[in-house]
Amino acid sequence: MSDHVVYVLECADGTLYTGYTTDLDRRVEEHNAGDGAKYTRARTPVEVVHAERFGDRSAAMSREYEIKQLSRAQKERLVGFD
Repeated sequence: MSDHVVYVLECADGTLYTGYTTDLDRRVEEHNAGDGAKYTRARTPVEVVHAERFGDRSAAMSREYEIKQLSRAQKERLVGFD
């Protein structure tokens, strides 16, 4: 069973980015190399501030959507910035 990971990054400009991957270390390296999402390319370096692991893709994708619907304040509470 592979890990399906939903993660939240803090970008260099202080913004938060939420994504999904099956290999968190590789994905963070891609973001920091400028090969990740368009949003993070101009906001490197990025740092993982929250990650949740799931046993299946469907659950992970549902959680990613839930997190993306949160307000900035709610995301800050989730990652422990409060």
